Amino acid sequence: MAFTTANEDKLTKTIETQTAKVPSVVFLGAALISMGVSAALKCCNWKDDKDALFIGQWAAPFLLLGIYNKIVKTEGHD
Repeated sequence: MAFTTANEDKLTKTIETQTAKVPSVVFLGAALISMGVSAALKCCNWKDDKDALFIGQWAAPFLLLGIYNKIVKTEGHD
């Protein structure tokens, strides 16, 4: 099923309406928690360093989602 422009606009508006309801501090908190858990796993010499690195990489996407959320709240959607 191919998305038409009208369907895409409708989907985008729905997503932006829902994400605007989430407080921005949630995304910042999630990023800080992922960094903390990553550091804790690294310091505790967890089974494998890959786990700590994997969780640590979550911080950037959480922060990007927070920026997107802030833009949607301040600028709105089309």
